[in-house]
Amino acid sequence: MIVEGLVTTRNEDGSPRIRPMGPKLVDDDPPSFNRFVLRPYRTSATYRNLIRDGQGVLHVVDDVLLLARALLEDWPNGPPPTRPAARIEGFILEHACRYFEFRLENSDPRAIERAELEVRTVASGELRPFLGLNRAMGAVVEAAVLASRVHLLPHQTISEGFERLAIPVEKTGGPREREAFDLLRRFVDSATKLVHPTSRPCD
Repeated sequence: MIVEGLVTTRNEDGSPRIRPMGPKLVDDDPPSFNRFVLRPYRTSATYRNLIRDGQGVLHVVDDVLLLARALLEDWPNGPPPTRPAARIEGFILEHACRYFEFRLENSDPRAIERAELEVRTVASGELRPFLGLNRAMGAVVEAAVLASRVHLLPHQTISEGFERLAIPVEKTGGPREREAFDLLRRFVDSATKLVHPTSRPCD
């Protein structure tokens, strides 16, 4: 099972880095966050942070606007508030639902473009209850995946995907879901107008 979440790592200057990531649970029958695999790109800052420090924090969130802004690294009012982790040198997002502090246990040397990092949870906690499943939230997550691949997929594929995903956002979303979707759509529209489009792919 792959769960969409946010991972915080520590930059070389000590500041937090916040990026969307879909960890693959090692134990998924029943699902457990005791161990999971992260697959950051080897060229990403998140990968460098994880290899250097060997630790980080995975967050389960129900705020898709937070996820969208993390993808685009768009923090108009500054990064979201964090607090120090308990068992590692890291950062816990205060607006998350649950968090899992982890340490790196193994790195698969056979992985080429994307690393295969197996980690183990050393501390966890619940900050607030998960709001619940919502079609608009799922649509924004899918839109974020499309936005992260704007440099890889044809413009028509991305455009058709956003048209399809706009329906559940409009029907079932609240203000934050609509804002997140519009933010991603503006980014995609801007990026696809470039001759050589660029994006901020998920780490």
